[in-house]
Amino acid sequence: MVFLSGCNFHCPYCHNPGLARGSAADGGDLSLCGLLDFLAARRGLLDAVVVSGGEPTLQPDLAGLCGCIREAGYPVKLDTNGSNPDAIRRLLADNLVDYIAMDIKTAPEGYVPGLAADLDPARLLASIDLIMHSGRPYEFRTTCVQPFVDPAIITAITSCIAGAERYVLQTFRPETVMDPRFFTGSRRGATAAELENFRRLAAPHVRQCLVR
Repeated sequence: MVFLSGCNFHCPYCHNPGLARGSAADGGDLSLCGLLDFLAARRGLLDAVVVSGGEPTLQPDLAGLCGCIREAGYPVKLDTNGSNPDAIRRLLADNLVDYIAMDIKTAPEGYVPGLAADLDPARLLASIDLIMHSGRPYEFRTTCVQPFVDPAIITAITSCIAGAERYVLQTFRPETVMDPRFFTGSRRGATAAELENFRRLAAPHVRQCLVR
């Protein structure tokens, strides 16, 4: 996995808060040459490279990075929050990604102000459309945290991704988060029973629905 720093969201449950704020990953900074040397030395041992963050599509030379990784002989999986459909469109048009995983945090109109300072929901919907019609394998993911996810919100999300190949409901892990103070009172992750109820609500609208 290659982690790129910086994010345009401020999700209080983010499990990579340092990266989201623009800090280096725990392993420190790595140059492109260093990355390519690392990959060359592990050819035949690694199957693919995941480009994650933070939010990778904020990086101006993301296409160049993905191109170098693919030239090194590795398929590329992109993790994205879907806020930059123009970057996703370019990566797809230039055949620079092999798999895309897009996080859908809540209903598209519900991101501001709890998850983002400013966001046009149409940008998320554009990314969803691009991904679903890309011809590449993909998945949509939602980390289930109150108050951003409840039965009505799951229904709203699945209406946006109806017919999707895969929708993953992710368990919230509280070990490291962006804003520990957020989790007071009833604010928490979904229970196992709630996750299963969300799965039952979503499953009829997508081809595969998983709890991870």
